[in-house]
Amino acid sequence: MSPLEILNATIAGQPTPRIPIFCNLLDQGARELGLPLKMYYSKGEYVAAGQLKLQKKYGYDNVWSLFYVGKEAELLGCNEILYADNGSPNVADFVIKNYDDIAKLEIPDDITAHPAWQETANCLKILREEVGNTHPICAYLTASTTMPALLMGMDKWMELLMGKDTDVRDELLRKCSLFFEKEVAAYRAAGANVLVYSTPFGSTSFVGMKRFQEFSLPWMQRDLAAGGVNNIVYYCGMAPFNNVITQIQETLCIGSYYISPMSDLAEAKAIIGKTALTCGVIEDIKLIHWSPTQTREEVKRLCEIGKVGGHFLFGTGVMPLQIPEENIVAMLDAAFEYGRF
Repeated sequence: MSPLEILNATIAGQPTPRIPIFCNLLDQGARELGLPLKMYYSKGEYVAAGQLKLQKKYGYDNVWSLFYVGKEAELLGCNEILYADNGSPNVADFVIKNYDDIAKLEIPDDITAHPAWQETANCLKILREEVGNTHPICAYLTASTTMPALLMGMDKWMELLMGKDTDVRDELLRKCSLFFEKEVAAYRAAGANVLVYSTPFGSTSFVGMKRFQEFSLPWMQRDLAAGGVNNIVYYCGMAPFNNVITQIQETLCIGSYYISPMSDLAEAKAIIGKTALTCGVIEDIKLIHWSPTQTREEVKRLCEIGKVGGHFLFGTGVMPLQIPEENIVAMLDAAFEYGRF
């Protein structure tokens, strides 16, 4: 079975030889091609080449169309990205500097016509042609409740969120939700078949239960209403959300959940059961300092908990550049060994 067939069969509860194995290597692509990050992310062909080379080198299942999270802000007017030598690029100049800028913010009618989309489209075109029929192609999409942090900074967004200017807040959120609707449609049309819905406000670790129910959940419903939840993965930026999985399933009917490494995986698997895909995630920041033996033991633990009854995927988080290659190899070797049925 191809990796894409294994993923689809796992989601459907059909027999597979092993669990799906995802590894989210991003900035490492620049190192594989011998390019500085700024040059690497300047061309979709470089990002696609890096992704294909990494996947072939390590043998895991997925590839990414993601450049960096701030790429979404560029589609809405961000003109400056900050690059580091050993970390992911981020927004350097915010589109929204004061509340008046919210009224001026315009969502493009067709985001695929925006110049900032072109390199993403080029990347997806190459990935689709090379592995579109055989491998999951992942896209990263920021929820409406989180997008303002990329447009105005987290401090100003929290100030607006917690303040009394609810009309201004909701105007911004409506625009961000419309942007998400257009973005998810564009990624699907371009060939992405795994859509990671990044919604940190979808965890009560961040906002508390009352705000989750009265604020986060309704906006998530709005985000997903037009395009539906096919191939959507619920992801809270590694924050735990076991206590709201049932509400999410009942309200949003999402079919895949990327469980926080800070959560009890056995509890999450018991809640989700066979109704959706449980993604067990290794705490990969620890891979920077762990030994290969420690890495293997943790992968074994996750696989032994998760693969019972199927409907389970092994995955990683952000995979920092500082992780030694020997630990990446140890992690993936163990995933393939302990993920077999």
